[in-house]
Amino acid sequence: MELVCIGLSHRTAPLTVRERLALSEHRQVEVLQRLAQAPVEALWVSTCNRVEVYLAAPDAAVAKQRVVEEMQSLGGPEALDHLYEHRGENALVHLFRVAGSLDSMVLGEAQILGQVKDAFERGQGAGAVRGELTRACAAAFSCAKRVRTETAIGRASTSMAAAAVQLASKVFDGLRGKTVLVVGAGEMGELAARHLKQAGATKLFITNRTLARAEALATEVGGTARPFEELFALLTAADVVVCSTASPVPLFTKENVGAVGKARKGRPLFMVDLAVPRDIDPGVGQLDGVHAYDVDDIQKFVADNAAARAEEAQKAGVLVAQEVARFVKERALREGTPVLARLRQRAEAIARAEVERTLGALGDGLNEKQRKSIEAMGRAIVNKLLHEPTSRLRAVGPEGEGNRLAGAAAELFGLLELEEPAEAPAPAALPSTQSAATGAKR
Repeated sequence: MELVCIGLSHRTAPLTVRERLALSEHRQVEVLQRLAQAPVEALWVSTCNRVEVYLAAPDAAVAKQRVVEEMQSLGGPEALDHLYEHRGENALVHLFRVAGSLDSMVLGEAQILGQVKDAFERGQGAGAVRGELTRACAAAFSCAKRVRTETAIGRASTSMAAAAVQLASKVFDGLRGKTVLVVGAGEMGELAARHLKQAGATKLFITNRTLARAEALATEVGGTARPFEELFALLTAADVVVCSTASPVPLFTKENVGAVGKARKGRPLFMVDLAVPRDIDPGVGQLDGVHAYDVDDIQKFVADNAAARAEEAQKAGVLVAQEVARFVKERALREGTPVLARLRQRAEAIARAEVERTLGALGDGLNEKQRKSIEAMGRAIVNKLLHEPTSRLRAVGPEGEGNRLAGAAAELFGLLELEEPAEAPAPAALPSTQSAATGAKR
């Protein structure tokens, strides 16, 4: 099974393309079920910064073509111009870096690991993530944990929500006394509300399509929940708006935001959009007195802080390399172990037959010590012959080396027709002295 990653991110694609591929969870499952026709495995990772599909397939070229067709169908031909591809060990490295927040728009952000875990659970639920991707994801999650605990990248990082609040504070020279509106009470909205409160926002309104969620968040952060139907009345009073909803179309357009302009009497309005697809139409930023920012704008803002985290990112990169090497070695062992077992099974069967024939030919002319010496010789020949191929099959080579050597050994020694043993047999399996003594002459 070859591992492949195909996708696009904030590094390769503009927001207009990324949001076309930002599918609802239900649609992600539909696509996964189309992709994951046996023997292909598929994992769909979708965040505001990236859309990536990880595949494990015996024929990577065919599987890749199916993903490309899906992305073209969803994002249009333009999407194909922004795709990147990682194969084999490079795909593993990329997955580990994504889970460890080393490829994030905000380096070290904590949210990405939870998003990848959610994608993993959706993939398993859809039957698309099975053996190979399960092992790869488990190793990636373990690596991400090491990155969080063994480096300071998490402590030195910020989140998109925190960056948005920092930007708002910078624009208004502090948030105390400002009226702040949070639209959306999901994970990002919750983070934004907490950061707004920490930044000194005292007049904090929260609205959400499900009022109960807004009320729960407002209670937690000391804000005020309002029905979603009051959205534009709240907009009239707001100085700062932070929005992050799952709406497939913009909530705020040039027309409806412009319509509340007179009631605002010229007061500036700061709007930051943390959603993909966007909640704020790009045209809103053209209105007088309105400062609108999207996730790409936030990326530019946080780029200035990236240098401070570069050293920790280097340490994290070393951990990723260690964990990928560990995973590759374990996979090579998994691939080589059945072949080793078959090879030993074949060699011991041959040695056993030859020992029995020799002992049978010598008849009763041997004493017990001599019989044991012949049996020991048979075992020694098997062990010495298998020592070198065993070492090579257990050695870690480049990506796919373990599989290549195992396949070659199976072909060379005619092992393909043997049933795979339940477990590797014990090294010494030659016949007992008594059974060998009863062997018939040839």
